Amino acid sequence: MDIKRLFQMQRELDHTIETKNNLQDEDLFERKVFAFVVEVAELANETRCFKFWSQKGPSKKEILLEEYVDGIHFLLSLGIEKKLDSIESELEKVKEEPKNLNLTSHFIKVNEEALAFFHNPTREAYLKLFYTYLQLASFLDFSLIEVEEAYFAKNKVNYQRQESNY
Repeated sequence: MDIKRLFQMQRELDHTIETKNNLQDEDLFERKVFAFVVEVAELANETRCFKFWSQKGPSKKEILLEEYVDGIHFLLSLGIEKKLDSIESELEKVKEEPKNLNLTSHFIKVNEEALAFFHNPTREAYLKLFYTYLQLASFLDFSLIEVEEAYFAKNKVNYQRQESNY
C-alpha cells in the first residue's frame, strides 16, 4: 500500500472540503475523531459480529470494504490534522499480526486506540491506532492492495459528493 500517496490524496480531498465549507481556520480534530469512531461502528454493524441475537450473516465483502475505507479516509485525515502524516516508512513495515482477539474485541480495541489518540494525540498513539485499524483489515480478509484500490474508488465518490453538495 502506498501510504504516501494515500496521505497526499486525502490532503487534497480535505483541502477541497475545508475550502468549500469555509473550515480552513477551524480545529476539526474532535469531529474527525468522532467521525472515525462512527465509521468504525458502521463497519461493525455491517459485520454483525456483536449481534449474538441474530442469525443473519455479515454484509457482502464489497460493502464491508467500502465501510472499512471510510474509516481509512478519516484516519488519514486525523494524521494530517495533527501533522503526523510523515509516518509512511513506519506504516510500510506493517505485517499481518496473529489474530489473538475475536472480531468484536478487535473493534473495541480500535475504539480504545481512537480515544487514546483523542486524549493524547502523539505520534506513538497515532501509529498504534493506525496499526490496530490495519490489523482489522486482516480480520476481515482484506489485502492492503484491496484497501488501497477501494480507497481510490471511494475518493472519487467523495469528490463527486462535494460537487453535488452532498
